[in-house]
Amino acid sequence: MPKMKTKAGAKKRFKVTGTGKVMVAQAGKRHGMIKRSKKFIRQARGTMVLADQDARVIKRHFLPNA
Repeated sequence: MPKMKTKAGAKKRFKVTGTGKVMVAQAGKRHGMIKRSKKFIRQARGTMVLADQDARVIKRHFLPNA
């Protein structure tokens, strides 16, 4: 049986923490900042923890070796 490969796109977008949670960058900050509120831009900095249901899908299908 061949080894399962990690999806290359998932490698770049997600990071699994030591406790098994999935970290992801905040969405909505690539372009169009002029129409976003200052509050949104401030709160969307950095990374966030993915919800458990979404993290389960990511780890099972896209990051099998994590």
